[in-house]
Amino acid sequence: MTEQLTADDWIKEGLKALAKNGFTALKADPLAKAMGVSRGSFYWHFTDLGAFHAAILKRWRDIAAEQIIADVEATSDEPLKALLRRSFGARLDLERAVRNWAAFDAAAQGAVRAIDRHRIDYIETLLATRGLAPATAQARAQVLYWTFLGFALSGAPVPAARLQGLLDEILTMVSA
Repeated sequence: MTEQLTADDWIKEGLKALAKNGFTALKADPLAKAMGVSRGSFYWHFTDLGAFHAAILKRWRDIAAEQIIADVEATSDEPLKALLRRSFGARLDLERAVRNWAAFDAAAQGAVRAIDRHRIDYIETLLATRGLAPATAQARAQVLYWTFLGFALSGAPVPAARLQGLLDEILTMVSA
C-alpha cells in the first residue's frame, strides 16, 4: 500500500477480520500483513490492542444500531416493517462474531448489553407508536428481540419468499 492508512482503515479491516475469523483475528500483526503494511502503522493510530478493540466495538455499535435506526427513520415505509426487513434480511456474521467475543471479553460483553438495551428500547417505541400499551409494548419488544437473536445466532439462510412470509407473521403477532 502506498497511501497513508487511517484509523478508519484499520477499523474497517478489523471488522472484516472479526466477521470472517472471529475476535482472535483482532491483532496488529495479522491485520498489518493482510493490509500489506508494518504493524507500526497500527500503533501510530492506536495506543494498544485495547484501544483498537474499543474502536471496533464503538464502530459495531454505530453499524448495529445507529445506522439501522437512521435508515428505518428515513424510509417511507412503516418503521416496524422496515426494521424487520432490515434486521432479518441482513448478513449477520458480524453480529454472531461480536456476541461470541462477548462470551470471553468484558468490554465486548458491555457493548452487547448496551446494544441489546438500545435495540429493545427502539422496538418498544415503535410498538407504542402503533398504539400498544406500555407494558404490552415492552413485553412484545423483548419477545421480538429474542426472535431476532435466535435468527441471528442460527446462521441458517432462509429463502427470500419464505423470509417475507415469516416477517409478515411476526409483524402480525407483535401488532395484534
